[in-house]
Amino acid sequence: MTERRRTRGEHQKALAQKNKKSAPPKSSKKKWFKRITLTLVAIIAACFIGGAGLFAYYASTAPELDENLLKDPVSSEFYDKNGELFATIGAENRKYVKYEDIPEDMVNAILATEDVRFFEHGGMDFYRLGGAIIANFRDGFGAQGASTLTQQVVKNSFLQNEKKLKRKAQEAWLAFQLERKYSKEEIFEMYFNKMLMSGRVYGFGTAAQYFYGKELKDLTLDEEALLAGLVQRPNAYNPLKNPELAEKRRNTVLGLMYQHGKITKAEMEEAKKVDVQAGLADDATRQKFAGSKYDAFLDVVINELEDNGDGNAMAEGIKVYTTLDPKAQQTVENIMNDDSNFPTEKIQSGVAVIDTKTGQIQAIGGGRNYGARGFNYADDLTKNQPGSTMKPLLDYGPAIENLKWSTGQTLVDEPMNYTNSKQTITNWDGKYMGPMTARKALYASRNVPAVKALKEVGPDKAKEFIGNLGIEAENVYESDAIGGGDITMSPIQMAASYAAFGNNGVYTDPHAITKIVYRDGKTTKDYTPKSNVAMSDYTAYMVTDMLRDVVSNKPDASGTAANVSGLDIAGKTGTTNYSKADFDKHNLPDTSVPDSWFAGYTTNYSIAIWSGYEKHFDPITTWDERRLPQQLFKQIMTEISSDVETPNFKKPSSVVEATIEVGSKPLKLASDYTPKELRQTELFVRGTEPNEVSNKYEVPELTTPYNVSASLDLEGQSIDISWEHDAMLNPETNEPLPTTFEVSASREGGETISLGTTESKGLTVSNALEDGNYTISVVAIVDGTRSKPGTTTFQVSGTIDEELETENPDEPVIEEPTEPEQGDNNGKHNDKDKDKDKENGNNGHHGNGNGNGNGNGNGNNNGGGGNTDTGTGSDGDNNGGQPPTPPTEPVTPDENGESTE
Repeated sequence: MTERRRTRGEHQKALAQKNKKSAPPKSSKKKWFKRITLTLVAIIAACFIGGAGLFAYYASTAPELDENLLKDPVSSEFYDKNGELFATIGAENRKYVKYEDIPEDMVNAILATEDVRFFEHGGMDFYRLGGAIIANFRDGFGAQGASTLTQQVVKNSFLQNEKKLKRKAQEAWLAFQLERKYSKEEIFEMYFNKMLMSGRVYGFGTAAQYFYGKELKDLTLDEEALLAGLVQRPNAYNPLKNPELAEKRRNTVLGLMYQHGKITKAEMEEAKKVDVQAGLADDATRQKFAGSKYDAFLDVVINELEDNGDGNAMAEGIKVYTTLDPKAQQTVENIMNDDSNFPTEKIQSGVAVIDTKTGQIQAIGGGRNYGARGFNYADDLTKNQPGSTMKPLLDYGPAIENLKWSTGQTLVDEPMNYTNSKQTITNWDGKYMGPMTARKALYASRNVPAVKALKEVGPDKAKEFIGNLGIEAENVYESDAIGGGDITMSPIQMAASYAAFGNNGVYTDPHAITKIVYRDGKTTKDYTPKSNVAMSDYTAYMVTDMLRDVVSNKPDASGTAANVSGLDIAGKTGTTNYSKADFDKHNLPDTSVPDSWFAGYTTNYSIAIWSGYEKHFDPITTWDERRLPQQLFKQIMTEISSDVETPNFKKPSSVVEATIEVGSKPLKLASDYTPKELRQTELFVRGTEPNEVSNKYEVPELTTPYNVSASLDLEGQSIDISWEHDAMLNPETNEPLPTTFEVSASREGGETISLGTTESKGLTVSNALEDGNYTISVVAIVDGTRSKPGTTTFQVSGTIDEELETENPDEPVIEEPTEPEQGDNNGKHNDKDKDKDKENGNNGHHGNGNGNGNGNGNGNNNGGGGNTDTGTGSDGDNNGGQPPTPPTEPVTPDENGESTE
């Protein structure tokens, strides 16, 4: 039977029933929604209860309100490297101001900037809090705060400067308590008198006198706005140190005052036009606010606190452990405060003394007679060009590190322009010295070789190298090679960078703080930076060795005045220049320069010194001014090193020495014949030293012995031979080289007979020759090299009265020396021998007197028959009454074999 087919209506009904079964029941959705809602409510309630409980717990542990702490700043303590207290900063020199004495515009400036709803909230500003929460979600926790004036008073009186939940909870609780106990005016008065305004200046009343020398009631609107803006970052917004930042912050405050209806637009615009440094008090006015005997060093400490986010922590009572060396600091201050050390009345200097090994700042010279000046020439001088002190850092250091240059690398000092420029690179003396070693190019501070070194190594490698030494640079230009570009640094940074050369290439950021301890006495913060290897040890030592020559007495050395006897010192001078436009615009003398530098170091201390004038276009014009950094360096280094052992710089095993021929390219070893002035012992990275010896200079030809003479004694028993010779000189010492003489005799048509060797210029040998005519030859020998022979001839016969003929055909005709007129004791004879002497042509009364050094008294080139007075001519000494006449070159004998007188 076939199945009945369903109607269309039955099919739709069945489909609807199926869909109904597959869909979840409505009661199930409601159930899940209810569960989620209840869970969220429970979570929120739990968080609220937990938060409330935690808040209550933190609040219960909050300190009690103390009126003395509320009204007075909490003192912070500063300790030197030995753990001794040297400064306390707090309520000292503070001028306390009552609320009713605060000008209305001053109140408005503070409220518009810090807490515009101060008189409306109860200690917490929830509008600002909401904005801060959004900012913190967007930018991260701690990105923005919402502290009211009340909270700031509480924090600076009782709590630590940290963004932790416990501190925030306690701060909120105490703010509510403070609002309940004191009026708004009293709280504002607390804030007004206890806030840190700059360095060691607390309270707005004190700041008015410190910055402007005025009472509050005498301040102008622009001055009030500047003071109101200081609180956020007291040292960064200091108009004495950072006028540009201070002006920007002041204008922000003026804008907020206008925004909140405290001043008109015209008043705002007028105040913004005022020069931010107009009306600032002079140095004498600020001196009384110093508060410390080591003001310059303390300024650096305070700056470091701010840079590390603890700028306001001093108002909370912290202990700061510093790197201060009291002896070094006192030495620097004594020298800086002695006007006799300075060539002019107004020239200024900044000094930084740093531990070579650790980077710890030992002493600071902020300026002459420094005392809370505001501008610290050791730390705040960050925009002045460094001059040639950049050369080891940017040029030669990178070249040795990356290209493994030798200190003897050949560079040519010659006219050259900057790349793609018509500007010629010149030297300080307007001259060019030609080929030279990298060593000389650095110690003589030549500019063209420095630029060539930078171009060779490349700006990227150079930038990386100085980056490892803490020097920031966006770009490196060719002009930076000689310190005339965009790269600038303070004396502190320069001293730290140079210290790496003296510390085997290890660099540590300069720092004046080792740690701080917060108010609870338990919480600490470590300030000691980590060291890093900035360069290879061979680079550090080779640069150091070249910089030793800067302070040497070598010709052209630029830093001789900085040398300290007995100390192994390396260093570099630096001078900057004005542009041609500057000379024309300011009508400057031809000798004008704006800056003079010296950076030098031992294994213990690295010191950098700047000298110049407060205003850039007040120029240095004399050599005494230019050499001031060297003179100060010498005095300071001498004093601080007097009782300290200072090891010498030690050459690492990665460095070897080799004596090269200067100017060879590639470098070659000097030969034995390289001239002395071109022989130089230089340093090489091990494995790169040259092996090939230069052959540029040939072996010098040995001179031929000359004035060779020979004679027989009266009995014919021995032959006396003498000669002269010009010695070859050692190219290194310029001393005569050891010379041996080989003597021989040749008979006509016969063999040559060796008569012997000697190192003197004469030889006496036994006569073993047969009768006949002989040629005597003398050859000079040096290290196996033989000269041409010098010769003479003479005759051997049985008749001893027979003349010996001598000749030296190769020698020029030179006049025979003149004998002294009196020969009393020099070859004198008895009268009975007169006739015999006449026969021999010696005129008997004078004898020969020119001994050969052999003690036989025989004259040279005289007739053989006249040598009868043989016993009185020892070594040719003058035994008569007058000094001998220096001999001249003898002439060639005449045909009769007689000398010419």
